[in-house]
Amino acid sequence: MPKTTKAMKAMLGKTPKSKDPLPLAQAIEILKSFPARKFDQSVEVHMHLGIDPAQADQLVRGSVVLPHGIGKVQRIAVFAKGDLATVAQEAGADFVGQEDLAKRIKEGWTDFDVCIASPDMMGVVGPLGKVLGPRGLMPAPRAGTVTMDVAKVVKEYKAGKVEFRNDKGANIHAIVGKLSFDPQKLVENIEAFIAYVNSLKPNAVRGTYVKSIAVCATMSPSVRVAA
Repeated sequence: MPKTTKAMKAMLGKTPKSKDPLPLAQAIEILKSFPARKFDQSVEVHMHLGIDPAQADQLVRGSVVLPHGIGKVQRIAVFAKGDLATVAQEAGADFVGQEDLAKRIKEGWTDFDVCIASPDMMGVVGPLGKVLGPRGLMPAPRAGTVTMDVAKVVKEYKAGKVEFRNDKGANIHAIVGKLSFDPQKLVENIEAFIAYVNSLKPNAVRGTYVKSIAVCATMSPSVRVAA
């Protein structure tokens, strides 16, 4: 069993002993009270949902533009040709291509955070599923990353759009900002994310949809938040 570091012990000492979830603003206050690290940590939100991931009609996946971005410039790859390739480059895409881009990815290159494709390029992108899928990078209409409006989507991701999907344990994870953000901005980002996930509740779900919510920093314990 890994040894608990002094820093982790100090943080755990500041974590509420009660298992009752806290108001979001108070949870953020606790995260900010933890000992500083040598880098600006990301703030993450983790939600456990009352869905059955094995059922196709209960999957939760989407993307949302957070009010204050995530404090990180995302690298974007776009599959497009002709005018769409041009507007993607003008919108700020880092990598734009077709078969040439697919060849690089097949060879193992995945040095980007988001992958977007125009519908007519899915014949090229489809075979890349084995590489992109496990990394959460496969373009999908449901996530808004298969689109004719590639310029708009590129700009949204550059502005702080977050893409997410439930895992096999019915959990959703997302980065929602940096620890250096003003507390109110973190609260607003997290509230926007939670509200959007709530709006995606599958019709097939019965009972409690959001079972638990927690926030944490890159190297901190998690703090439970009232749903």
